[in-house]
Amino acid sequence: MMLRKIFPLKRAQVTIFFSIFAKNIEKIMELSLDLSKRYTYAEYLTWIDGQARELIHGLIKKMSPAPRLIHADVNSTIFWNLGFIIRRNKGKCKVFTAPFDVRFPKQGESADDKIDTVVQPDICVVCDLSKLDYRGCCGAPDMIVEILSPSTNKKDVTEKFALYEESGVKEYWIVYPSDKVIHVFLLQGNGKYDEGIIYERDEKIPVHIFNDHLIDLSDIFHF
Repeated sequence: MMLRKIFPLKRAQVTIFFSIFAKNIEKIMELSLDLSKRYTYAEYLTWIDGQARELIHGLIKKMSPAPRLIHADVNSTIFWNLGFIIRRNKGKCKVFTAPFDVRFPKQGESADDKIDTVVQPDICVVCDLSKLDYRGCCGAPDMIVEILSPSTNKKDVTEKFALYEESGVKEYWIVYPSDKVIHVFLLQGNGKYDEGIIYERDEKIPVHIFNDHLIDLSDIFHF
């Protein structure tokens, strides 16, 4: 009753008011962080302003806001297909989608203040379940999928490529939704990714960590 006396507005108007108010509060609460400084995972855990960030070798990488429809569509389809393969074959692996923290400890140092890299891949598959804890994954997933958007192209193709390679991620998919192709890289015995293979919409793509089980790309790029 008091709210109605102060704001003699219709319910829809009140909803809009509080929506605008909440967005302004988020802007006010957003932390002012030095993007040239290097941080640790321990510090990352204290950032509770609701803004999505990643750390790569201690440097903050801002994440894009909510993905576009095409990104979300491709993400959900790949996620479902990977999960279906695991369920159909009664596999032990787990598949996760963002937001899901993946920490990359250096030389086995798992203490929060020793880790300086934590990312949120679009999709990741973890088969060594000992790497999972209540915060996410500590160690390299077996497979990572990143779906490109205009704001993440450079990071996913260069910085994350190098990170996943040096960390030992066995299979890395870079998805180009606008071109309807997926570039697949496999880790070789020398610790480096191969040149990769590009799969197009009318092809079937093998999931190498799952003994080359196939996914029909026409299901992923159905638009």
